[in-house]
Amino acid sequence: MTRAVYLVDGARTPFLKARGKPGPFTPVDLAVQCGRPLLARQAFGTDLIELVILGCVNVIADEMNPARVAALRLGLPDSTVAFSVQINCGSGMQSIDTALRYIRGGSHDIILAGGTEALSHAPLVLRREAVEWLGSLNNARDVVARAKAMAGFRPQFLKPVIGLERGLTDPVTALNMGQTAEILAHRFGIDRATADAYALDSHQRLTQAQEQGWLEDEVMPAFDRDGNAYPQDDGVRPDSDMQGLAKPKPAFEPPYGKVTAGNASQITDGACWTILASEQAVERHGLSPLARIVDSEWAALDPSVMGLGPVFSTTPLLRRQGLSCGDIDLWEINEAFAAQVLACLAAWQDADFCHEVLGLEQPFGRIDRDRLNVDGGAISLGHPVGTSGNRIVLHLANAMRRLGHRRGIATECIGGGQGGAMLLEAV
Repeated sequence: MTRAVYLVDGARTPFLKARGKPGPFTPVDLAVQCGRPLLARQAFGTDLIELVILGCVNVIADEMNPARVAALRLGLPDSTVAFSVQINCGSGMQSIDTALRYIRGGSHDIILAGGTEALSHAPLVLRREAVEWLGSLNNARDVVARAKAMAGFRPQFLKPVIGLERGLTDPVTALNMGQTAEILAHRFGIDRATADAYALDSHQRLTQAQEQGWLEDEVMPAFDRDGNAYPQDDGVRPDSDMQGLAKPKPAFEPPYGKVTAGNASQITDGACWTILASEQAVERHGLSPLARIVDSEWAALDPSVMGLGPVFSTTPLLRRQGLSCGDIDLWEINEAFAAQVLACLAAWQDADFCHEVLGLEQPFGRIDRDRLNVDGGAISLGHPVGTSGNRIVLHLANAMRRLGHRRGIATECIGGGQGGAMLLEAV
């Protein structure tokens, strides 16, 4: 038996831009900050949450299995099972997808599924030769051996490698994520001005959403140990304009590249939770769901063009459901890079690509900008990689309700050459 699964509620922290040093919150701190108010407003007790699943990519040493640490800090019973999931940028969506399958299969009724990431806490890593030197020093058994090992010290050993930079480089293709976006910009003819215009639009949309109060039920203010308040996403630039966006130099392929710091997602800290429930639990506790989770799809592709992950995951999902592009009222495509999102839109309209790569007789279709990322995205608010997949599903559900839409797709590209997509339907 397959049961209906509902997204009942959700909340996230403000997304806080990394500013060259560890931010005020660890990954678990962030999960707790938005988890407490979310659980406090539910009509059922925390003892009814049967499972906790949390996406996190850069787990820090003091918080192994952050799902379990967060569950206990949130006051859930000791008997509540909690585990963490990691599929790079799709981790937050993977937590929802895993919960979906547990509930749909009948083994669980209420699951807390989330994502968290504190990229500002990404470690600095010693170079391999420095590690080998420390090992030889540690293994020295007498004064002579220790002196000999000490003589092997080199000043460059003191210069660490930025762990995040290595993490954002594909180990198979040796391309960083920005370079994969440059490949797509070249393949689909995305120019710098078009990418900058998309980025400007993202900032303007998020600014409007904040000013109109459209994020108030979704974003929970965070408070650090010193009493400082963080009320909203702080990476948005309301004063952005095309002149300013034209100034940064290409970040990955100078001098002619299209990807810059201005039209790429920001390095950010943030967490998000969603609560999923079966139809039986919704009826039993008198819950008011935001949306029904209809279906999901994961896809894999060449890592060098990983930005097309939304195309490869969404297309088969809609075909399986007998739906077309025009049947989807609202879209959330994670904004890893402006060029990457624009390349996905172009690929879906490219007759040759759709026929030869996707196996479609006709182009998939055109997605109007007024149906895509209506309140901005990762370019303006940031991309905490373990969180973003969770955020776009939650925000899609909230935006569908606010705008009165019936169906929505949340989708993202995933480092390593993968993609994830989720179909929601209004209730």
